[in-house]
Amino acid sequence: MMIDFKRPDGSSCRGYLAQAGQGRPGMVVIQEWWGLNAQICGIADRLAAAGYNALAPDLFKGRIAQDADEASHMMSGLDFSGATHEDIRGAVRHLLTLSPKVGVMGFCMGGALAIASAVHVPEVSAAVCFYGIPPRDFADPAQIRIPFQGHFARHDAWCTPALVNEITSAMVAAGNPPEIYEYDAEHAFFNQMRPEVYDAENSKRAWERTLTFLKHHL
Repeated sequence: MMIDFKRPDGSSCRGYLAQAGQGRPGMVVIQEWWGLNAQICGIADRLAAAGYNALAPDLFKGRIAQDADEASHMMSGLDFSGATHEDIRGAVRHLLTLSPKVGVMGFCMGGALAIASAVHVPEVSAAVCFYGIPPRDFADPAQIRIPFQGHFARHDAWCTPALVNEITSAMVAAGNPPEIYEYDAEHAFFNQMRPEVYDAENSKRAWERTLTFLKHHL
């Protein structure tokens, strides 16, 4: 169901909430550059079925992109700092009224924001990133101090294997080795709404690894 929740600045944000029950752990689900669409709401529903209260904030305020050009335009116009410190932190705080511990997970643009949230949102207890990397001057993965799991595609022109290696090396050097998985797949391989890149086998494997990670850390 769609709800309104408070941001730290006192204003409101909309989001899709899927509940598993009071006292269950929580997960904030961060959208791709397409917006808060059926794919992201479906992931929240899957998390609820697995026993997690899940909240996906609507970072684009009701807008859903119809093509890649529109998605790129909306992502370029997003205030990443505001999304991290206000929308996502507000979602984390809302879930903490239901859940004793809350993690974040995101996909593509949301994966980058999951890393940013792991760095900047102190209430987050664990983070899962699917093929997203933020600019280092906004969020340096070396500053992550919580359990972190990443899922990346080897055939990805944005989150390239070289960039993934940089994240891993930076976190290892900082004393917080990440749990990183790389798949013989393309960017957005987890997105069932994009049959041209969706990879059912690797998606299943990544989901199982995610649930194992969350069960251990939340």
